[in-house]
Amino acid sequence: MTDTAARLLRLLSLLQMPREWPGSELAERLGVTDRTVRRDVDRLRELGYPVVAAMGATGGYRLTAGSALPPLVLDEDEAVAVAVGLRVAAGQAVAGIEDACVRALTKLEQVLPAKLRRRVRVVGAAVAVRAGTGPAVDPEVLTNLAAAVSNRERLRLRYRDAAGVQSRRHVEPVGVAAAGKRWYLVAYDLDREAWRSFRADRIENPQPTGVRIVARRLPAADAAEFVGGNRTDWGTPEYRVDVTIDAPLRRVAGRLGESVDALVADGDTACRLTETRDDDPEWLAVQLISLGVRFRVSESPELRTRLRQLAGRVASALEE
Repeated sequence: MTDTAARLLRLLSLLQMPREWPGSELAERLGVTDRTVRRDVDRLRELGYPVVAAMGATGGYRLTAGSALPPLVLDEDEAVAVAVGLRVAAGQAVAGIEDACVRALTKLEQVLPAKLRRRVRVVGAAVAVRAGTGPAVDPEVLTNLAAAVSNRERLRLRYRDAAGVQSRRHVEPVGVAAAGKRWYLVAYDLDREAWRSFRADRIENPQPTGVRIVARRLPAADAAEFVGGNRTDWGTPEYRVDVTIDAPLRRVAGRLGESVDALVADGDTACRLTETRDDDPEWLAVQLISLGVRFRVSESPELRTRLRQLAGRVASALEE
């Protein structure tokens, strides 16, 4: 490799860092003059790299997003990280991503030096990735969810629960997390006034509303911890419920503000709700009564108390 080619690769590697580089600093890093830096920047532009220059005392050179993807320059650790990441991503349940990951990994390994290829293969052999067997997520849905999280913007979406019942949701998204072979959106449900996790493969047509999110404190360290059940109690009392309902799952699902997989079928004519909740037990009590079917509370002093209070109000209303 010629000195000029090596210098261009080094310059490109620097410019790919997310910052602006004063010409004098680039010249010092590369051991050349400011004039040589300007010539090298012009060469990169001719090769299709969108390098822009900002004028003024605080200005400098930086690489911006262009209309095409030019070749990237990765150091050794970055190349290994990308290769291992592609291996793991190939096993995730995102529609169409498996083939794209395999193609990208093949291209990367073809150009890696022998030393790095060995590192990638050693790590790859030690990392077991089981291909996803569940429903795949639409990449566009996943992208829209992530964009709403980044933009701190409220979403309206359609959600299909485990029984296939659809409902409209108005949420404030705070994170997207992968758990097992599934992706979840963690958000504050504005209608139910509670934090919820939504399986991404059951979300349809997420639409940003343009309304900025009001800062709320997620009762977990992050979205992944929330999905994993590692919630913390920050001023919102939690209570445990275990209720058997004499109605099929499809009739009840989505009506109790339940979290993911909290409601399961108990035979063909009944279902069971078991979860830890942080909403008002009275709201759940009213919803259970409104189902118009028999139900039995196996656990939850808080829910039992609210049901007795409601029964007392009804009895008082019927007194002559």
